Amino acid sequence: MDKIFCQSCGMPLESDEVFGTNKGGSKNNDYCVYCYKEGEFTQEATMDEMIQISLHHMKEMFKDSPDFNEDEALKNMQGFFPKLKRWA
Repeated sequence: MDKIFCQSCGMPLESDEVFGTNKGGSKNNDYCVYCYKEGEFTQEATMDEMIQISLHHMKEMFKDSPDFNEDEALKNMQGFFPKLKRWA
């Protein structure tokens, strides 16, 4: 099965707990809970701002990983984010 990613921040959607919600609380299959709740985006941001937010979270998650390369991560996100629904 293909991986599903949040169409706003690019986070992998790997369990029901991280899926966002539509109005009324039903699961939204496009966005994560951090970006989309009750049918609305949780924050207004430009694509470049969202890339910086995501990069910050990645640096925290992988701070102990010698394999993490911030410049490479930024370059990858700058290529990936324009393909996401929110930014297309």
